[in-house]
Amino acid sequence: MFELFFLGTSASAPSVQRGLPAQVVIHNEHRFLVDCGEGTQRQILRSGLGFRKLNRLLVTHSHLDHILGIGGLVSTYLRWEAMEELEIYAGKSALERIEDLLFRVVIRGARPPFPIKLIPIETGVIIEEKGLTVSAFPVNHRGPDCFGFIFEEQGKRPFLADAAENLQIPQGPWRRDLANGQPTTLPDGRVVQPDQVLGDFERGTKFVIVGDTGETESILEYCREADGLVIEGTYLQPEEEMAREFSHLTAKDAAELAVKANVRQLFITHISRRYRDKDVEKEAQSVFPNSVVVHDFDNFLIKHA
Repeated sequence: MFELFFLGTSASAPSVQRGLPAQVVIHNEHRFLVDCGEGTQRQILRSGLGFRKLNRLLVTHSHLDHILGIGGLVSTYLRWEAMEELEIYAGKSALERIEDLLFRVVIRGARPPFPIKLIPIETGVIIEEKGLTVSAFPVNHRGPDCFGFIFEEQGKRPFLADAAENLQIPQGPWRRDLANGQPTTLPDGRVVQPDQVLGDFERGTKFVIVGDTGETESILEYCREADGLVIEGTYLQPEEEMAREFSHLTAKDAAELAVKANVRQLFITHISRRYRDKDVEKEAQSVFPNSVVVHDFDNFLIKHA
């Protein structure tokens, strides 16, 4: 299961109601900030999330509306010495801009009180923790090195409590060993195998975030069977030609991707000030009913059905 918090949901420039792109993804003790538009640190404070353990930043691409908030956020971290280390994952072109922003503007030759690691990414797994992987995949937008991210839980076989009760397996280390796939010897001498108390394999939750993109065909397989998909819906269908010109999607494009990829829930962000939210949502829901236009400070639980 993942917790998803939207901190900024506007396209290109902030509006009165919406900040620039930023989301926080939480899985157990792990917290990831995906993109960091101007003003993100204030959004973090307003959300109540706070800065604790928010030390991994994933950047979809190098455009300023997705990275300008990094300078202010890191400046605050430096003053508070709030981190053991900070990891920033991005494509090469984005890292070049971020390096200039941090080391020529914010830090300016000083020695930071904690390591700041700028980690270049390519397609494939970029972070692997117990029970969790984060992978990057290529996205076509204006400029090089644009990425989307897949957050995926490790699958498991569920522990069948009724089967354990029928076998009179006591609570405690015996059940824990079996749940972990290890045979166990009960106090009465019986040996129980995991297959006796574990159900069929179930995949973990799959959650996908796509930054800005001008097309969906190349990302279809990466999004397939996602339990949640975050993607832009910058334009409506009457402005499809403008969407193509500026390498963005319409809400209909996003919804059609959700249908083709058999996505469970679609979250549309990167909302233009030229449209009413209800019109964006109406266009998406006409194609994929389980679509929602998100707002700053919305939060959701994403889990496999």
